[in-house]
Amino acid sequence: MTITIGEKVPDFELLASNGDKMKLSDFHGKHVVLYFYPKDMTPGCTTEACDFRDYHQDFADVNAVILGVSADPLEKHQKFIEKHGLPFLLLADEDHKLSEQFGVWKEKNVFGKVGFGIERSTFIIDKDGVLVKEWRKVKVQGHVEEALQFIKNNLA
Repeated sequence: MTITIGEKVPDFELLASNGDKMKLSDFHGKHVVLYFYPKDMTPGCTTEACDFRDYHQDFADVNAVILGVSADPLEKHQKFIEKHGLPFLLLADEDHKLSEQFGVWKEKNVFGKVGFGIERSTFIIDKDGVLVKEWRKVKVQGHVEEALQFIKNNLA
């Protein structure tokens, strides 16, 4: 069962790139940009993470926190953060339970190889914990600006 727009997002807990267990409820009172991406250090995921990095202060200015989620382990997240100077937390969803909850854990066919992985998606959760916007099958170019504009126009 996936979470739908207008529903309160159930609290979840995952290990974060700072080594702490992080809960959604830790960010109550802030808007949360929860973005799911396939894999650290890949071209599209790097571009997306760097775009979020470059707009990090703009999101902070509208009371929003950015959280990246992939199935990669913390060690890989740390290298990704260090290499690209990412100022936000990355969450390790190694058992892909959160990805399944949001309906982004999908069967994929990459170069003829079939397997499961994360479908690039972004969710905006308002300061009260309600899902207010989603983008699925995200195309990276221009996406971060679109997410920021949504918050400015609808939540700020």
